[in-house]
Amino acid sequence: MHNLLTADKVMTAAAAVERFVRPGSVVGMGGQNINRCPMALVHEVARQGVGELTVVGCNLSLPLDILVAAGLVVRTEQGSGNLERYGTLFSWRRAVEAGRIDVRDHSHLTMASRFAAGAIGVPFLPTRSLLGSDVLAALVAEGIAHVLDDPWGSGPVVLVRALRPDVALIHAHRADPFGNVVIEGVTSHEVDMVRASSATIVTVEEVVPEGALNARPEEVTISGAYVSAVVAQPFGAFPTSVYRGYDFAEDEIKAYQALARRGDDTYASWLAENVLEPADFDAYLRRTDPAGTRRAELTEAMRSYV
Repeated sequence: MHNLLTADKVMTAAAAVERFVRPGSVVGMGGQNINRCPMALVHEVARQGVGELTVVGCNLSLPLDILVAAGLVVRTEQGSGNLERYGTLFSWRRAVEAGRIDVRDHSHLTMASRFAAGAIGVPFLPTRSLLGSDVLAALVAEGIAHVLDDPWGSGPVVLVRALRPDVALIHAHRADPFGNVVIEGVTSHEVDMVRASSATIVTVEEVVPEGALNARPEEVTISGAYVSAVVAQPFGAFPTSVYRGYDFAEDEIKAYQALARRGDDTYASWLAENVLEPADFDAYLRRTDPAGTRRAELTEAMRSYV
């Protein structure tokens, strides 16, 4: 048996998804809104047609909408599902309205608390989030939450059940071959979600050589002990952003939203041509940005900010 800390975990996205994302999996989704979403991995899940998925996370944004449009999602548990100023997730909303997807709404805090409970190996964690809300009533009815009085007398608290995904999908800045991951900037719920998950696939802008992280171990955000597969994928979050790497592609996001809002044959053609048919994410990037001009613009735009 390989030592989890010293086994080389570098593989292709196709191999990682085939090995770790199974039909019926509970998939923890990394990224937040238009920041560092695991787009390359989501494209690969869609290409392989892995279905009957439950997708969980804080703000489930563009990755969820693509998986729903591909017909692969049966349930979501989330703090929100939108692209904020760019609107709701139209494929997801249509599926919910049509009754094709079961949805459990949370606050972002209760989702983060559920991942935290899973990460530290306890069955639940207390919070006061959602007290007095109809959202809480639905979670209590399903057995996801429980309300009781604080035994020390400070009033009611909500116990939220631990959430332990079968697999987590994240995109990060860099990792070594053993899965030690560096994330710069905001991590949101991801660290606890990864620690709570049975398996984790991470795409990274760069796989650094063995020992390259030794000089500054404090920069390691996630230990390789929690990572199952490392995939080298520059621009693996496109069209969302990577802090200090590249900006989000606003025009592309707006164009996607316009197509998803229509939800017609034109959108279906876009999904087939850009997600399902390309051999891999690099092929998609070449199709979208043949000369790399757009990627260069986004890289330069991020440099101007940081």
